[in-house]
Amino acid sequence: MMHKEHAIKIRTESFGGFESIFLNEDFALGWNCLFVLPVWLKTWWDMFGGNQDPEILTGYRQGKLIGVAPLAVEGNTARFIGGENVCDYQDVVVAPNHHEEFLGAILSHLKNKGIQSLELGALRPESISLTQLPDMARRTGLSVVCDPAGISSEIELPGTWDSYLQMLGGKQRHEIRRKLRRLDEAGHVRFRVIKRPEEISEHMDIFFSMFTASRPDKSEFLTDPMLSFFLLLARRMAEHGFFRLSFLDIDGMPAAGVMCFDYNHTIFLYNNGYDPRFGRLGVGLLSKAYSIKDSIEQKKLRYDLLKGNEVYKKRLGSTPVPLYRLKIDLDG
Repeated sequence: MMHKEHAIKIRTESFGGFESIFLNEDFALGWNCLFVLPVWLKTWWDMFGGNQDPEILTGYRQGKLIGVAPLAVEGNTARFIGGENVCDYQDVVVAPNHHEEFLGAILSHLKNKGIQSLELGALRPESISLTQLPDMARRTGLSVVCDPAGISSEIELPGTWDSYLQMLGGKQRHEIRRKLRRLDEAGHVRFRVIKRPEEISEHMDIFFSMFTASRPDKSEFLTDPMLSFFLLLARRMAEHGFFRLSFLDIDGMPAAGVMCFDYNHTIFLYNNGYDPRFGRLGVGLLSKAYSIKDSIEQKKLRYDLLKGNEVYKKRLGSTPVPLYRLKIDLDG
């Protein structure tokens, strides 16, 4: 049993304190998940926080920070800050070897506040929330439900573009090579990356015109509040060096674009679109292929195509990753 003087102390942080923790390199926390970074969650909160109350919980042991759980409370339910429609998967942030004590303290804190349910999703298979929390909750007599929440897809990047092509099935490799040859025959091809914050607004307008034109459901998704969220997110992430907006140009005209984030040696393909006038050239798929090629050249380790089961993800050689949703009844 843990001695009282060694008990975990749970504190509630402001967004400002949350960001300070992230920026302080003295805290040895595992910030492995893009979608729990303070800049991401603060942007979501500014646009969609609504009637929820932030419950950004930090755990300290003998004065040392050991974990952060960026939660929000609505009614009697606690969830991660951020909607699943813009946060593909999430997790808590915990220092190595402190998972159990931090998570146990979080559960006790929420119960003591009268929170009846903890609902977390989506979660990757290796996430701390999924590997540690269910068994811990069951051992204390709490009811736990874990359900599938779709799939994500990713590519472990090799060292060269040729090696990547060899990873593909024969049919997939032939298709990409054929489309690339056809694209080269159509005109002068250029793939360019926009990173600088001062360039974001102008180029985001171009990107979103292609985003909404490429599929009707994307046009419906991009409401005015969602557009404002993406613009603010792009600017703030660019200020941290985490944003990459890329265009595939043909004879100087943007034919397709990919909106990515660059974090933790990984490129995250977040959104994409193309000009239907160039659709016959397969620019939607090829812009992603160029993005993968650029990521390999930048020595990135992983290319994350994120949530969804779109056919192009398989055609690009990605591996599916199951996602889960966790619900813990804190009343027992």
